Amino acid sequence: MKTLKTILSWIYKLVIVIRHRLYDWGLFKSFSFDIPIVCIGNITVGGTGKTPAAEYLISQLGTRYQIALLSRGYGRSTKGYREVTTRDDYGDVGDEPLQIKLKYPSVTVVVSEDRVAAVERIRAEHPEVNLIIMDDGFQHRRLRAKVNIIIVDASRPIDADRMLPLGRLRDVKSRLRAAHFFIVTKCPDTMSPLDKRLWCNNLRKVAYQKIYFSRISHLGIEPLFRFDERQRVDYGQQAILVSGIGNARPFLSSAGKLFNEVATFTYGDHHDYTADDLRDIYECLKRHPRAIILLTEKDAVKLRRAHRLPEMMRRAMYYLPIEMTLVEGPDHNFIPNLIEEIDHVEQTFEAKGK
Repeated sequence: MKTLKTILSWIYKLVIVIRHRLYDWGLFKSFSFDIPIVCIGNITVGGTGKTPAAEYLISQLGTRYQIALLSRGYGRSTKGYREVTTRDDYGDVGDEPLQIKLKYPSVTVVVSEDRVAAVERIRAEHPEVNLIIMDDGFQHRRLRAKVNIIIVDASRPIDADRMLPLGRLRDVKSRLRAAHFFIVTKCPDTMSPLDKRLWCNNLRKVAYQKIYFSRISHLGIEPLFRFDERQRVDYGQQAILVSGIGNARPFLSSAGKLFNEVATFTYGDHHDYTADDLRDIYECLKRHPRAIILLTEKDAVKLRRAHRLPEMMRRAMYYLPIEMTLVEGPDHNFIPNLIEEIDHVEQTFEAKGK
């Protein structure tokens, strides 16, 4: 099995390298626009923390720019261009775009497989927008971003990783040269200055690149269904932990420190909860009637419209909102440095091919 994975890994790497060469040589065309585009991406699969990073940018840049967020809308059942509303179902627009729209209702959130056509339509239908944040677009080389921010999970060093399916890399390490900024996410409290210097040595490929470090902060427990304004939970009480995200370890670790974990249900990223899943969780709740059901924020987006849940289950369901916060590192002033890059966009009046 390992031999087969090794062969497939080399084939996958070869395909990726050839594709990049075709773009580098101009045989595949890429497009740029007169509106600045900031790409948030990674070169690995799994939950590195792109969505909290996108939310952080929206919160920090929203007073300076009219922002639109552009996403492919992974896992949605629909096709083509679609503008996300707070009334949408996650199955139609994707769980992460809907999460961002619910958190920032005034921000234009668009899903589309064709990012170039989507930017053209955003410009036509939302002339007020003067900054586009492209979520998970680093591999989408047809649309050329002004600024590339690469997200790296602190618990998964890139230098020791290998290409899919042998490892978690979905892109070649040489592509890190295209990054303007790196954000190392989910940093432990114990990360030392030496650890940070080692990360900088491993990630920085060219002189202008800056590297920042971040942690996930929790914003307090929220009920998924509100029955009473005085509704509350006590830290330390029993909890059934439920997650369907790319990397559940930080959630499980944090929740385990806040509550007395009695059971855990862990599913894959972008998991669609079935009636059987919910029945299993409910049966567990009946065995632990004093427990709460604690969800990730992304899972709360999926289950907020779950039908026919028993009242006991609805009253027990809570979620843990999160946000990204920067911590001290060798580079500083992330937002001012990012604004400087954005504002140096060369203005043109139409899209141009490379």
